[in-house]
Amino acid sequence: MPYRSPRAALGLLFCLAAPLPAFAQFGPQGPPAVGVVVAAPRPVTESIEFVGRVEAVDRVALRARVTGFLEHRLFTEGQEVREGEVLFRMERPIFEAELARQQANLASAEATQVNARNSLDRATTLLRTAAGTQARVDDATANERAAAAGVLAARAAVRTAEINLGYTEITAPVAGKIGRSTYAPGNTVGPASDPLATIVSQDPMRIAFPVSQRQALELRDRYESRGGPDATVVRIRLANGRVFNQTGRIDFVDNQIDRNTDTILVRASVANPIRQGALDRELVDGQFVAVFVEGAAPIQAIVIPRAAVLQDQGGSYVFVVDAENKAQRRNIRLGRSTPQDAVVEQGLQAGDRVIAEGIQRVRPGQPVNAAPVTAPTPPAPGPRG
Repeated sequence: MPYRSPRAALGLLFCLAAPLPAFAQFGPQGPPAVGVVVAAPRPVTESIEFVGRVEAVDRVALRARVTGFLEHRLFTEGQEVREGEVLFRMERPIFEAELARQQANLASAEATQVNARNSLDRATTLLRTAAGTQARVDDATANERAAAAGVLAARAAVRTAEINLGYTEITAPVAGKIGRSTYAPGNTVGPASDPLATIVSQDPMRIAFPVSQRQALELRDRYESRGGPDATVVRIRLANGRVFNQTGRIDFVDNQIDRNTDTILVRASVANPIRQGALDRELVDGQFVAVFVEGAAPIQAIVIPRAAVLQDQGGSYVFVVDAENKAQRRNIRLGRSTPQDAVVEQGLQAGDRVIAEGIQRVRPGQPVNAAPVTAPTPPAPGPRG
């Protein structure tokens, strides 16, 4: 190590301790530059998102009404059927024979009634002579009434046989898509058997979704003065992210709150037509969908970039530039917002200059150098996807 004299070391120490030259020092900076947007009302479509499930309006489990041999299946599984279309046919001869037997019993009962009526007429005529007695008239009257009751019973038996014969053809009570067949032809089925197949209606479909008590009150307060459910439109988004091309209307709100989930069931009706160029429909009974309840008509509301909104323990707030070009905190209440836009329900007035860029450099009461934002905020994508 080279030798340094004490005088040289002392001189070096003074040089290090001396103040830096003036050109190396940083002087006081001016007000921070910020980008502002002018708060102004614009048309906004209000939207609240829920999770829902598609439900068929009608769901019917087909069952055999009489016991018999399943002879024919007259449909293709998984296809749509028309109301009244014959789906299954059971063996008919045994039921036709029973109908013929009951018709014969009816004919016999009617003949008995005719004979009893003639006997009553003869007894009534003889009563006006010495050969007749009141006892004979009473007996004839009783026999005639018994014969009339026998005719009624025979007619009921014929009607029952006709109904049972009709039950050998199982028809579709509603139009819709039919599922798989539980039994193949050749099996014996009856009222105690499992359902033969299930039909679910296809158009329209119901969209059922639970709404929390808080959201239900918000929806009521927001739309009650505009017409209630008629002031809303329901849209749904499928599992692949695509928005269904049909809208619906709320047609049912349950009359009680679910105590386990603190939600109320709401249901909307949505058309489910056959897709263009396809043979099936988009909505399927039981599938999950995202549900958007929107205002039927846009409203005027103040919208600002979502990046301009800050939050702390006091809630949401923004910085606005006052007349003296100073940043001032302004507490706000937000409506339904998106990652890009924030709808302000309270706290801002049209014409307020809201800081949207450079907000991290701003402190309350600090002068700022405000200029319009460098680029417009892109519109928020709505559920119309």
